[in-house]
Amino acid sequence: MPIYEYRCEDCGKKSSFLVLRIGAPFHGKCAHCGSKKLVRLMSRFAMIRSEESRLESLADPSKWGDIDENDPKSISRWMKKMGKEMGEDLGEDFNQIVEEAEEEAAKGEETEE
Repeated sequence: MPIYEYRCEDCGKKSSFLVLRIGAPFHGKCAHCGSKKLVRLMSRFAMIRSEESRLESLADPSKWGDIDENDPKSISRWMKKMGKEMGEDLGEDFNQIVEEAEEEAAKGEETEE
């Protein structure tokens, strides 16, 4: 029983509907304005990735375009992205190091002004 998302052509807001039979015609109404002018949206999906695939993604230089090694905020953003990509909780130590880097970046900006 899939859940489909639809965008209302009148108000532009999204509504989700549980569709019991895929082949049956759908006659929904916008949950926000009641309009019947709905367009089905392409939904996001999850994909299970191997550890090797996640590491290859991190090693891809094309994804490093916004990293500036002289900017602690940029490095901090990359570290957070790396943590999410690993798919595991890297522990309080990791989070503390990232937060300290962000604080150091903020102090550096205050000193420059």
